[in-house]
Amino acid sequence: MASTTAPALLQAPGLAHAPTAAVQTEAPTVPAHMLPHRTPAQLLAIARQGLNEAALTRPDGLRYAAAHLAALRAAAAVLAARARPAAPTRRSRVTSVWSLLVLVAPEFSDWASYFALGAAKRAAAEAGIPRVVSPREADDLLRAAEQFVAVVESSLGVAYQPPLAA
Repeated sequence: MASTTAPALLQAPGLAHAPTAAVQTEAPTVPAHMLPHRTPAQLLAIARQGLNEAALTRPDGLRYAAAHLAALRAAAAVLAARARPAAPTRRSRVTSVWSLLVLVAPEFSDWASYFALGAAKRAAAEAGIPRVVSPREADDLLRAAEQFVAVVESSLGVAYQPPLAA
């Protein structure tokens, strides 16, 4: 996906929320060491905190990185909810959360592709490389991460309750 906009999945109402768990007969397996050690609700709460942090962060690279990490946590919530640990094996090739997400929840493949493309930029931004991310790229990724977290919350049946203003 070469575009800097969120996947077309969001543009068609209802498609982003299509449950696949009812279609699958058995939960896909993921190497046990790659499964999150937190509940989906905990991961989504941390993702929301990351989005709030990203929204308040001024350096573009750090805003981009924080938003990307929030999306990673939302993807991990899907893994925690839908995957089961695989039997241990001797060899386990390193796999990204985004490729595991496609295996566990194929309806998120557009999202996985979109965020996987931003992983190198996130790493460069975290490393402090200046001007690796433009203000628009950071803002676009933050909006996409907010949408992705909301779609994941909806698909997992986790309601988000925004905090009340003091």
